[in-house]
Amino acid sequence: MTLFLASIGILIGGYFLYGLLVEKIFGIDPKNLTPAYSRRDDIDYTPMSTWKVFLIQFLNIAGLGPIFGAIMGVMFGPAAFLWIVLGTIFAGGVHDFISAMISLRSGGLSLPEVVGHELGLSVKQVMRVFSILLLILVGAVFVVNPAELLAKMTPDFMDRFVWILIIFAYYILATLLPIDKLIGNLYPVFGLTLLFMAAGLLIVLIFGDVTIPDGLTDGLHSRHADGNPIFPMMFVSIACGAISGFHATQSPMMVRCLKNEKYARPIFYGAMIAEGLVALIWAAAAIAFTQGYEQLNEYMASGNVPSDLVKDISLSWLGSVGGVLAIIGVIAAPITTGDTALRSARLIAADFLKFDQKKLFRRLLLSLPIFILAGAVMFINFKVLWRYFAWCNQTLAVFTLWAATVYLARHKKAYIVTLLPAIFMTAVSVSYLLCAERPEGLGIPVGIAVAVGSAAAVALTFVVMMYIHRINSGKLKRKFDY
Repeated sequence: MTLFLASIGILIGGYFLYGLLVEKIFGIDPKNLTPAYSRRDDIDYTPMSTWKVFLIQFLNIAGLGPIFGAIMGVMFGPAAFLWIVLGTIFAGGVHDFISAMISLRSGGLSLPEVVGHELGLSVKQVMRVFSILLLILVGAVFVVNPAELLAKMTPDFMDRFVWILIIFAYYILATLLPIDKLIGNLYPVFGLTLLFMAAGLLIVLIFGDVTIPDGLTDGLHSRHADGNPIFPMMFVSIACGAISGFHATQSPMMVRCLKNEKYARPIFYGAMIAEGLVALIWAAAAIAFTQGYEQLNEYMASGNVPSDLVKDISLSWLGSVGGVLAIIGVIAAPITTGDTALRSARLIAADFLKFDQKKLFRRLLLSLPIFILAGAVMFINFKVLWRYFAWCNQTLAVFTLWAATVYLARHKKAYIVTLLPAIFMTAVSVSYLLCAERPEGLGIPVGIAVAVGSAAAVALTFVVMMYIHRINSGKLKRKFDY
C-alpha cells in the first residue's frame, strides 16, 4: 500500500513541479492565434471547449494501454510502479506536451511532417509510413478487445464478430464526420464512465478490505513467470501508462481544436498524468485481486487474458451495477482510441498528400484504404498484435523525442528534458527488437541485445549532437521555418 500511495502522490506532484518547468522551458504565449482560428474549416480545425479537448485527448491516449499494459507490466514486479511514475513525469508528459506545442506552432501539422521537418526528408518519409501503420494497428487492437468484452455481456447472437462490425461502423463515422459532431458529443459520456471506473477501484484499493503486496522488500528483480527481464521487456509492455509514441499522433488533432496556448499543459501534460494514474490503479488492482505477483502470473498462465481480469475485478469489487458501468468504461476507452487513431491516419495522409478534406467524398476516398487495412489486421492473434503495437509505439516515441530535442536546441532552449528520455527509449527499443522472440524480434540473447541497444543509443546521441552543432553553427543550410 505504501508504494501505491507514494506513487500517486509523486505523480500528482510531478504535474505541478516538473510539468511547470517543461512549460517554462518551451515558453508559451497566450497571445498567439491557434490553428483552430487561423485555419478554421469546421471539419478538423474548429475551436472546442477546453474541458472537451481534455477529455478527448485523455480518452484518445488512454485506451487499453494503461489498463492491459499495466496488468501485463506489473507481472514483472514492483519495478512497474516506479516506471509508471518516473516514465510519466520525465518521459511521457514531456513527450506529449512538447510534441503538441511544436505542432501548435506549425499550424497543427501532423506528427510525420513535424518530425521530418526537424530530422530531414528521409526520416519524414519513413515516419509517414510508420505512423499510418501504427495507427492502423491501434485501430485493429481497439476493435477486437471491446468486441470480446461486449460479446460476454450480451446474448449469444451478439457474438464477437457482430460487435466487431458495429464498432468498426462507428469508427468509419468518427473518421469522416466533423470532429465536433460525433466525437465532441460522445466523449464526455465515455469519459464519465471511465472516470467512474478508476475512482471506484481507487476507493476499494484505499478503503476496502484488500491488500496491495508491494514486494519491495524482495527487491526489484523480475517476477515474470516466463523469466522475461525487466529491461527492455517491461518498458515495452507498459507503454501508454508511461510513454507512448501513439500520443504524439493524437495531439495534432486536439491542437487543431485548442483555443489558447495557455491550456496546452493542462491538456497534454495533464492527460498523460491522468493516464499514469489509471495505470497505477490497474497495476495495483491486478496484484491486490490475485494477491501477489506470483499469483497474477499463475492467473494469466491458466488461459486468461487481461480482459478476463478486468471483468473479474470490476464485478467482484464494484458489484453488479458498478461492475457493469466499470466494464463499459473499459470498453469506451479503447473504442474512443481506435476511432481517433483511424481519423489521425486520415489526417496524416491528407497532410503529406496535400489532399483537401472539406468535402465528405474526399475524406471517404482517402479513408477507404485505411479501413481495408485495419479490417485485415484485426484478425491477427491479439498477443502477437499487442507485441508489435507495443514496440512500434515506443519506437515512434524515439523519433518524436529526437525531433523535439533538435527543435529545442535550434531555439536555444534546455533540450536536456527531451534528450535524456530520447537516449533511454532508444536503448529500450533497439534492445527489445534484438532480443524479443521471433517473429517480432531477432531472438538474440538479452545481454548482447542490451549491450548493442545501449551502444546504438550512444552512437545516435553523438550523431544528433553533431547534427545540432552543424545547424547552430550555420554549417548546415536548411530552411526550418514552417
